[in-house]
Amino acid sequence: MRKAAWLIFFVLLCLPVTAAAGHLEPARDVPIPVQNPQTAAKVELGKKLFFDRRLSGDGTMNCGTCHDPGQGFSDGLDISLNYPTTRNWRNSPTLINVAFQKYLFHDGRAATLEEQALFPMMSAFEMNQNLDFMEEEIRTVPEYVAEFTEVFGDGDVTRERIAMAIAAFERTLISLDAPLDRFLAGDSSALSPQALKGYEIFTGKGKCSECHFGVNLADDRFHVLHVQENPEHLKDPRIAATRRFVAKVYHFEEYRTLAEDPGRYLITKDRKDWKAFKTPTLREIAGTAPYMHNGIYATLAEVIEFFNAGGGMGNPVLKPLRLTSLEKEELRVFLEQGLTGAPITFVHPKIP
Repeated sequence: MRKAAWLIFFVLLCLPVTAAAGHLEPARDVPIPVQNPQTAAKVELGKKLFFDRRLSGDGTMNCGTCHDPGQGFSDGLDISLNYPTTRNWRNSPTLINVAFQKYLFHDGRAATLEEQALFPMMSAFEMNQNLDFMEEEIRTVPEYVAEFTEVFGDGDVTRERIAMAIAAFERTLISLDAPLDRFLAGDSSALSPQALKGYEIFTGKGKCSECHFGVNLADDRFHVLHVQENPEHLKDPRIAATRRFVAKVYHFEEYRTLAEDPGRYLITKDRKDWKAFKTPTLREIAGTAPYMHNGIYATLAEVIEFFNAGGGMGNPVLKPLRLTSLEKEELRVFLEQGLTGAPITFVHPKIP
């Protein structure tokens, strides 16, 4: 991780101001919640916990399993890795710029990073850990007790403090100095000629900036695009078990016959949210394939073709864009070149 990167983003203690639709913004300070102020010691503690396999039930997984620094803090798979004998059902989203997100997970079930951190640990098909047991495991490590004392004033290890430390670390994972940032700051030469044409398509004919705007290039909303189900996933009984289990947990009465991903509907029970998913950030998108909530598209060219065709059949949001082959290529170049910032150099911590 870039040295003292957290210092640059330590300043704001409030939520970010929502940008007007279509208005793109360069990188800026990260919002830090008052309840969880950022310190160097807390970030370092969170980084160690993020990569500590004690956080999983059988000691084989950690947060970095699905959010690998070498894979853009995703995992490069269509659906996330899982606990042995089970299978996940959704794609692992990148954690880059996650500090700017208003909702977490594809269905928006968590509103803060502190809340989000505990979900995968408890999940029967992800890390499958008992949180009471996890607290005792961490309490047995003298180095951790000393760090908790330094960060929180005493050595009491709780799940809430573990989540706070991990969230503090995640707020340092920021995309910086992308060509788009320099361009928006006034450097007219920051984008290559082809990427500049792609930017014009992004903000014009392609209509991308209607949902991808602001500093994080996302609107913090949920849309029904009717992305196709992955046929291979529908054949896998382990994925079916996961899908039905999640639906059962969220009190969906027909969970035993559920054969598709209901998206945000499971959270809100509002019919308009059936198959609605959160708009993802486009920052560092060149390094976070595959795409969509189920990883159905392996390349940006496929994603662009999906939107150019007007989305999935019967969706109520998108219309065909009629981009030419050249325009689609220019848009791809902008997405790959213009939104890729300076490398996030990262050194794995020594786990006590």
